[in-house]
Amino acid sequence: MFAAALAALSALLSVACAPKSGGAASGASGASSGSGEILIGATIPLSGALASFGSFQRWGYEHAVAEVNAAGGLTADGAQRRLRLILLDDKSDPNVAAANVDTLTSANHVDALLGSCIPPLVIAASLAAERAGTPIVSGCAPLVSFTSARHWTWAWDLFFNDPDLAETPFRAWQELGITSNHQVVILHDNSADGTVIGARLWPQYAAQYGYRVLANLEFPTDTSNFEASVAAARNSGADVLLVDTLTPQMVSIRRQMAAVGYAPRLLVMEKGAEPAQFAEALGALADGVMVGAYWDPSFGYPGAAQLGAAFVHDTGRSVSQHIADSYSAARVLIDAIAAAGSRDKARVNVALASTNGTYPVGPVRFGANHAAALQVVAAQWQAGTPKIVWPANRANATLRVPVTAP
Repeated sequence: MFAAALAALSALLSVACAPKSGGAASGASGASSGSGEILIGATIPLSGALASFGSFQRWGYEHAVAEVNAAGGLTADGAQRRLRLILLDDKSDPNVAAANVDTLTSANHVDALLGSCIPPLVIAASLAAERAGTPIVSGCAPLVSFTSARHWTWAWDLFFNDPDLAETPFRAWQELGITSNHQVVILHDNSADGTVIGARLWPQYAAQYGYRVLANLEFPTDTSNFEASVAAARNSGADVLLVDTLTPQMVSIRRQMAAVGYAPRLLVMEKGAEPAQFAEALGALADGVMVGAYWDPSFGYPGAAQLGAAFVHDTGRSVSQHIADSYSAARVLIDAIAAAGSRDKARVNVALASTNGTYPVGPVRFGANHAAALQVVAAQWQAGTPKIVWPANRANATLRVPVTAP
């Protein structure tokens, strides 16, 4: 699905009619910045394979806007103005993400934009924003894919750097003294970031840290039957299994592993194992799974603990690090509007280039490539909660090895 969509990113499709959200974020058909409000548009995956990520993005964006409005809004163009957030569902489809941005800029006349999640969606939305000359800030696209897409003018991204994520488990095991037979099997989908991590970076770091890759298996993003891949991994005798794919596929892989009693000594499941929905679907089967992370409420960044507490209070769910990057992306954009003192898109874009501050997700400073890298740490699901297990100065739990058999 995503591979085909990526090939068509340069083509403009017809505008999709997507549902608007209520509450703090409301639809504004035909609305424009002439209303006196500052209009911020966002396209996020509220349905489809990435809906688990979109649920956290929605909360983060809405929470940031609600906070600013509760404080009276901000001054722009000589007047105190409230913010209005217009959310459209991109249905986990890059073509819809691009069409949503076209709608937000041409019909809703938004002043600025917030992006979607994972490279195909973020890049599609960013390309549409470039055509419209409208600043867009995203917080959910690994930086190699984002910066490789083109030289950006209006698009900005704050997230982790792919090499940092790929190296993290190997560094963690080395520094924590974790033993294994140093044999690895890799499973990854054929999406942009799945290919970067699984086909290129994991083999590179495996070799660097003295691991031997016994098999590296790729599959389409919409695959649901992983029996052959799981059997190959199990029969290889490797102590280490590395997986990179979306949440629905990740849940299927973990269940199919359990069905045949397969429990590698070390299990890393990137991307799809991050959202709380992964652990909610699997229960005890999630325990022991490692996943790269870049935020936790325990980190000492200003507002980090309060953000986590607010999310738990509002939703009753375990925190997700995506509330931090989404909330912070929204605050970075809002701060740029405030610094510009205007809704003028060019002035806001110039202010974004000067971003240099510490947000709940951590320090944010954009480089010449319009990207800001977040520090990567290692997390592990333990008793239904993601715990930070490396590095030592960030850890709030001890890495549990091996992964227990179901």
